[in-house]
Amino acid sequence: MLVPPAAAPARVKAVIAAANKIRLKPYIWGGGHAKWWDAGYDCSGSVSYALHGGKFLESPLPSGPMESWGLEGDGRWITVYANPGHAYAEIAGFRWDTAGDSSGTGPRWHEDLLSNEGFVARHPAGF
Repeated sequence: MLVPPAAAPARVKAVIAAANKIRLKPYIWGGGHAKWWDAGYDCSGSVSYALHGGKFLESPLPSGPMESWGLEGDGRWITVYANPGHAYAEIAGFRWDTAGDSSGTGPRWHEDLLSNEGFVARHPAGF
């Protein structure tokens, strides 16, 4: 579980709280797209769920459309990285991703950040 930084804005804390609710769910292709609370989540479904928690999204987005969501470039608190086949986010300096780790695949927090090569960076205005 990620504890939000004390200095984080309330909406960023809400994104982290939402992500924490699904952080141990399994990876399920298409998960999180037909309904917010699902048995598991895919990459863009888990990013969408977290962003929805901070009121940044009203409905889930697949990874391709995430390439044009929000504003171009890196955000201060939240950056979504997307390409046609994958999406993940950096939130308050931590990577929110479904890539596998010692706990398996599915939505997880990761301390290691990626190179972001091949991804489009997007962020919500002001964050």
